[in-house]
Amino acid sequence: MLPALSIFAIACYLLASGLLARPLFTGSSKTPATFARPALAIAALAVIAHASALLATHRGALDLHFFAALSLVACVVSALTLLVNLARPVATLGVIIFPISALLLGVDSFLAPSTAPVSMDWHIKLHVTVALLAFGVLSIAAAMAILLAIQERALRHRQLGPWLSALPPLTLTESVLFRLIGAGFFLLTLALLTGILFVDNLFGQHLVHKTVLSIIAWLVFGALLYGRWRHGWRGRSAVNLTLIGMGVLALAFFGSKFVLEVILHRAVD
Repeated sequence: MLPALSIFAIACYLLASGLLARPLFTGSSKTPATFARPALAIAALAVIAHASALLATHRGALDLHFFAALSLVACVVSALTLLVNLARPVATLGVIIFPISALLLGVDSFLAPSTAPVSMDWHIKLHVTVALLAFGVLSIAAAMAILLAIQERALRHRQLGPWLSALPPLTLTESVLFRLIGAGFFLLTLALLTGILFVDNLFGQHLVHKTVLSIIAWLVFGALLYGRWRHGWRGRSAVNLTLIGMGVLALAFFGSKFVLEVILHRAVD
């Protein structure tokens, strides 16, 4: 049952991303929405199958070991991408996000060593859930920043191919980017606050790097939002700060886990 669920989810992710990418590479005369609607429906099936595979693999528990956490984040990001598209037509995000989700699910299902979930109290689960949502929203913002950089570079160099018309308008991309950063910053603030309230010894040896890096990422995104409000920051400055903040946050979430579990082969909670 488990391999079938994972294979089905991976196939749906790849099919959805292929449909979304078609207008970018073929210059199809059909509107992007023609491919986006069925692609997003298929991606929804992928997310459901992905979540079911996670529940089956990790026995319905919240497993935060390296590969399990990556797969969980990928599922959350894909689900959030679908939700974002209910409000704003930015389905092209799936070209970036869905193949990565397929890859991370495949690694967790077929290549990663088996792990046992660690039991957590409800308040720790709440902290972890808020942190995962913050990471997911800001991951989508990073993908939007990449799209924004691609669009701006194409316009600057007058590379006005048919693929450019398949992307969302530049103003929409930028608007969605800052809305996502605002939502992600709010969730990251809540994650830090719940960490202070609920996590024992937040600045202890095993957590200090995560805490410090998360605070640095929070400061980066906060500075970007302030610069946008006060000085109208946009374009390359917004892209660079978004990717820097996301890179720091990724190190906070996964850096030590990668070193300890993948390189040193030591189990960590």
